[in-house]
Amino acid sequence: MKIAVVGGGSTYTPELVSGLSRDRDRIGVTELVLQDIDPERREVVGGLAERMLRNQGYDGALQVTDDLDRALDGADFVLIQIRVGGQDARLSDETVPLACGCIGQETTGAGGLGKALRTVPVVLEIAERVRELAADGAWIIDFTNPVGIVTRALLDAGHRALGLCNVAITTQRHVAKLLGVEPQRVLVDQVGLNHLSWVRRVLLDGEDVLPDLLAEHGDELARDAGVSGRLLDELGVLPSYYLHYYYAHDRVLAEQAEGVPRAATVAEIERELLELYRDPNLVEKPALLEQRGGAFYSEAAIGLVGAIAADTGEMHVVDVRNAGTVEGLAAEDVVEVPARVDRSGATPLSQPRVAPELLGLIQHVTAYEKLALAAALSGDPVVVRKALLTHPLIGQDALADELADRLLEAGAKHLPQFRAPEGVA
Repeated sequence: MKIAVVGGGSTYTPELVSGLSRDRDRIGVTELVLQDIDPERREVVGGLAERMLRNQGYDGALQVTDDLDRALDGADFVLIQIRVGGQDARLSDETVPLACGCIGQETTGAGGLGKALRTVPVVLEIAERVRELAADGAWIIDFTNPVGIVTRALLDAGHRALGLCNVAITTQRHVAKLLGVEPQRVLVDQVGLNHLSWVRRVLLDGEDVLPDLLAEHGDELARDAGVSGRLLDELGVLPSYYLHYYYAHDRVLAEQAEGVPRAATVAEIERELLELYRDPNLVEKPALLEQRGGAFYSEAAIGLVGAIAADTGEMHVVDVRNAGTVEGLAAEDVVEVPARVDRSGATPLSQPRVAPELLGLIQHVTAYEKLALAAALSGDPVVVRKALLTHPLIGQDALADELADRLLEAGAKHLPQFRAPEGVA
């Protein structure tokens, strides 16, 4: 089996390599290719990956390259983990909205739209090369944000793709720790969209223990989610961390106005990580990587690859077509829910009707995601403004107009679809 990682110079990659090596007997990887356009990252991250694999007894091939076609040729799985524009673009996604009095976050709200506009066309170009060069039946696993919008773009273009986020597996690990059990015994049954989801059941050996968890650990779970304990009591569900941008909007906005952008913190962590990765004696992922974000990404990614490759039918939380799973959404919408995964792909588990206080927000953001994708593909500033006008964190004409201008100006270098054709004023 050949696995290609596009964006293999990411500081996440050692986490992924660790998981690949650990599960190599189940997955049977014979060739791993790390592709990246950044020469420094290729050298540094690729070097650490080689030492890690050698230390773990991996006897397959490892290639590190800038050649996308070479990486994709004959690949069975293609993992996409890119950041168009790098950390500078992330900083822009966080600070441009904030300057307009809006939440500054790279996947939520206006910042998420800026990221989608840059990212969707690039991922679709990569996917077309996958279609032409990869093995028959190859799968694309997308970890590139905004995952829901990117996954929808891939599926709309007819690609065999699944979206993957680390929120569900992080919740599973945290809940298992609270319960004092092995994570494999816990299933997090969540419903919603990428970065907009609620856990409605926590199954321990098949029995729902969420009510007990909320009763015994509600204050801690509320703090982790950035919301009040009263809200958890009244909703009776566990919202993802990203919901606090909606449920505690004014407080978060005030904190962001006074604080240091997360992008600046992550950029510093990445500099430190790359320096650590240069150590020729380092053969394991460093503890600092846990502060980078994306916890348990490797376990989620490798678990998903293994379920497809081995045709196991295991349960994984993925981004897939709704196809009637969530009542109140269209079949072609993309949701993030538990699914049974095997060689044929992911079949979402049946979901009971979603309460209106949750469904209303899901429908609202789904409408925005449709427009965000249309804007990314069309290069039409009017559609950009419509997307911003539709998002529940924005929703005002003058604000949408200002944000659209600022986002397009800030991202101009990476937005060729918005440039007028040559000779057209």
